[in-house]
Amino acid sequence: MAYRPTQRLFADVSYREVSRVPRCTAGAGRRAPRPLAVVDPHGLLMLSRTLFTCTEQSEIVRLAMRHVSALGPYHAEAGYLATSDGVSRLPGQDAAAPTVVDARLKELGGADGSVSLPERSWAWAFGLRGAGGPLGYIVVSSHTEPGEQGHFLLSTLVELTSAALSLAATRAPHHDNAGELSRIRAERDTALRQLDTLRSELHLQKTVDETLGRVAASGGREEAITQALHELTGLPALIEDRFGNLRSWAGPGRPDPYPLRSSAYQQEMLRRVAREEGPVRVKDRLITLVRPRGELLGVLALEDPGATADEHTLFALEHAQRSLAQALLHMRELTEVELRLRRQLIDDLLEGTDEASAYARAEAVGHDLRRPHYVVVVHWPDSAADDSLTRAVEKATVTTATRPLITRRGDRVVLLTRARPDGDALHAVLAHELGRPDGAIGVSTRCDSPEGFPRCYQEALRALEVRQNSHQRSGATFFDDLGLYRILGPGNDLRELEGFVREWLGQLIDYDTEHDTDLVETLSCYFDCGGHYDDAAAALTVHRSTLRYRLQRIREISGLDLTDVETRLNLQVATRVWKIILGGRGR
Repeated sequence: MAYRPTQRLFADVSYREVSRVPRCTAGAGRRAPRPLAVVDPHGLLMLSRTLFTCTEQSEIVRLAMRHVSALGPYHAEAGYLATSDGVSRLPGQDAAAPTVVDARLKELGGADGSVSLPERSWAWAFGLRGAGGPLGYIVVSSHTEPGEQGHFLLSTLVELTSAALSLAATRAPHHDNAGELSRIRAERDTALRQLDTLRSELHLQKTVDETLGRVAASGGREEAITQALHELTGLPALIEDRFGNLRSWAGPGRPDPYPLRSSAYQQEMLRRVAREEGPVRVKDRLITLVRPRGELLGVLALEDPGATADEHTLFALEHAQRSLAQALLHMRELTEVELRLRRQLIDDLLEGTDEASAYARAEAVGHDLRRPHYVVVVHWPDSAADDSLTRAVEKATVTTATRPLITRRGDRVVLLTRARPDGDALHAVLAHELGRPDGAIGVSTRCDSPEGFPRCYQEALRALEVRQNSHQRSGATFFDDLGLYRILGPGNDLRELEGFVREWLGQLIDYDTEHDTDLVETLSCYFDCGGHYDDAAAALTVHRSTLRYRLQRIREISGLDLTDVETRLNLQVATRVWKIILGGRGR
């Protein structure tokens, strides 16, 4: 790769201060002491003062060669000075393949170029040039080719060395030229200003790196990133999601309430920013998109109504954008893993799984399964093709005290929640989110252990089915409120029948057992006779007043109103099941 001077500074350059740089001491048999490590840009600044005090050209080249290794993983192989016959190697050097190097320098004729050296991946001849032509060469090698910053520092060292050689030449009586000296000094001053600018920029960039590095090490939370960006730039910093909703704000002037933009405006703004490279100014904001792996996860922006942002501000904003992208991507990956584990858990619970495994897996995803739960099944027409129903259910339940377990089964969403839901309120929220009220919700009875979830799931499905086949198809139905319909559907077993009988006749059955009475039989006979007192009394072979007394005791013990149509229906079915299916038992 051909060498080219760099024009752009890297952001990740570091440097070390030097305590001293040795003075140049020219003279036969005297060698300048080896300097301490000089590291750019401050080291080059100190070195330049030493170079420009030297009057011996060979010492200038040697001093520059000794400082090559301070610029990075480089080695000065050889130094040359121009002569009438071309260039001559400085005495006292033990360079590799001198003949090859000397021949190559003759080919270059004063220009820069690559050099072949054994066991060196990269070697380059840097030409030392002045106004009058070539002044010499410094040959530098490295195991790897320098980057743009390395090229910049090496070329800066070569320029300083060339200027020092030219200045030393002007001190000779035959080269005393005031104009040339002024030009050389101007070049030196320019180089020094460039080094000062580089040092300032590197200091600012180092501050940004260290500040955001500490944020990343502490977890990279959105609030910490916006606060750090605000402190670095002095401007209010904010994060929005891709819909324009505020996620985090640091600095003064936060709007309250935060304005919401139209969907059309938001999409157009995002497309405009996406077409540009780097931050884009939109009205009073500098905006950059957070798009790791091409997926838009959010928007990072600075409020800058005075248009005061400079290159340092842009650098800080871009660096913060990279930190935020890593944080949001990590959060997205964790969320996806957790969501997958939670869905697998609820699916297994609905199908039936062992309690030990269920408790351990629930604890791993942060859900307490040891408390009572309810199974809720939600169905909304025309919602099977997308995830709108799932998102609506998640949003509707996000304000609950504990986050429910949610999964999707076909065109229905199933959730396990600790709190007994408010059916009407849940239906109203979902109707608002989905824009239509024609959905139905089924809720099970309370489930006290993982082994009961399959039964409760069937209860919730049964409640949903009854609601959808009723006159009022939209709304919420609880299995507890189904009454007779609990035993009319498929899949009911003896335990379900016994539970229904206990619900309606349990107090009477217990009273009969304890007092050796026949209140349940009396009620059954009364219903079988169509509620006629005379017929029922005759069938029971008791007096009419006795029947009235027994019915009054039934009302007192059960607390039920025998004149209520729904109550009479459920009691009649319960007595039939008690007598015919359960054989007069139900304890």
